[in-house]
Formats: sequence, structure tokens, C-alpha cells
Amino acid sequence: MLSITTDYVTDEGCPEPYLRRIADAGFSHVHWCHHWSSDFVYTDAELDQIGRWLDEFGLVINDIHGSAGREKSWDSAIEYQRLAGVELVRNRIDMAARFDCDVVIMHFPREPEDAGDRVAFWDRMRRSLDAITDHGVRSGVRVAMENLPHDDGPTLQRVFNDYGPESIGFCYDSGHGHINGAGLDWLDTFKDRLIATHLNDNDGKGDLHKLVLTDSVDWDRLATLIAASAYDKPAMTMEVTMDHAGISDEAEFLASAMKTGLRFQQMVEAARSAS
Repeated sequence: MLSITTDYVTDEGCPEPYLRRIADAGFSHVHWCHHWSSDFVYTDAELDQIGRWLDEFGLVINDIHGSAGREKSWDSAIEYQRLAGVELVRNRIDMAARFDCDVVIMHFPREPEDAGDRVAFWDRMRRSLDAITDHGVRSGVRVAMENLPHDDGPTLQRVFNDYGPESIGFCYDSGHGHINGAGLDWLDTFKDRLIATHLNDNDGKGDLHKLVLTDSVDWDRLATLIAASAYDKPAMTMEVTMDHAGISDEAEFLASAMKTGLRFQQMVEAARSAS
């Protein structure tokens, strides 16, 4: 089983044609990444239609990318915007619960450099995290904090120290980890919290979201670490896009994503058997 992001072409507009092509390519699961970078709120009418599409195409939502928000931002220093941002994340948690999905993935914002600003930053982030994790626990949905291209390991360590694995886990983005250079070391540290993956490749410089096993990520080590981690879902998510794949045809791109994804899945299974 494999999961691929719904926004392999775009994260805006109607997702139906992409869901259809994903299913036609043989994928069983999707990472819901539509509207992740906007203030878009899903209504019951939209969720009802998404449910019909999932049933029609035989797809399951593996995990959901929570919205970073633009004006509704859970890390905003403006209180009404912060509260609106919390509601936006709750909307994605409710969406996850509705589709029996147990993970919503979030980008944790970068800490300010100024010491005084950091105090205010952590105060509002804890208030946001408390509200989000309380809602998540009640809904049976955990929040997964994703590593970013800068070295945010110490920040994530602080979050994991303050919140238990029942409410917050880890999402490892292989592309981000490759760019910051310390990603696999942090994955080794956080592997007992791993509940989501964003598998993609790059050259170590740009966040290219290339197909797995097509550039310079250390896939052998990554397979070994995932095999030794707490990750127990039948499908791993690939967050890959067509932009830098060198493939212009959608069907060909999805077929290549399936082929490379299955190869990496076999590497993880082999590492589990060896251990």
C-alpha cells in the first residue's frame, strides 16, 4: 500500500480529477494536501462530496496536512488571528476524524531570534497547542510536527518534552531533512514518535519534492530508521510533485511514483526483516 499527496499538480481547486488519476495509478491512500497553505475551511457540503469521491475511487485518507493559514494563523501575535488559526486547525482535525484518519500534520513556526520575543512566542504557542491537542485527543486524532528545511530539531525536542506521544507525534520530511543536513540524526532521536512521513528527494539544496530514489537523499539509512521506528501504518506517504520530476504526463508521473515508492517500501520491509 502506498499514499501520495493530492497536490502533486496543485493544491487549489477541485481535487476530483487528481483523486481519480491517483486511484487509476493503483494507489490505495492519499495524503490530503489540498488548501494547506490557505485559510480554506471545509464545510459539511464539501466533506460530503469528498466522502463520495473517496468511496467511488476506493481511496483512504492516510493523513492530512493542516493549514498553515495566511490571516488565520495559529502562531499569530494578534490574538483574534491566533484564535482563528486554532479554529482552522480544528477544522482539519474534524475532517480527519470524519474520515477515520488519525493524523494531522503541522509546520511548527520558527522561533524568533530575540530572547524577549521568544518568551511571548512560546506563551502563545503553548496556548494554541493546548487547545489543538485537547481537541485532537477528544477526536482520536494526533498532531504530527513536521521537520522543516532549517535545523528545527531543538524546537521540536522542546515540543515533544512538553507534550506526550498520545497527543503529538513526528512527521519526517526526507527532503527537508536532507536540506538541513541533520534530518536523519533527528529522525533517529525522534523515531519513537514517528507517525507520518513526507517522502521525497532533492539535491540537498532546494525543496524539490522529487520522486523518491531519484536524487541524493540517503534512502538506505532512512529505510533502516523507519524500520526501527514507531511507524505502523500499512501505507507510507510520498509528498512528491510534478514540478521537478522531469515528467510532463500525469499518468506517467504517477506510474513512476508508484514504481519508486514500491522499491522504497521493499527497502523498509527488508530492513525490518533484517532487524
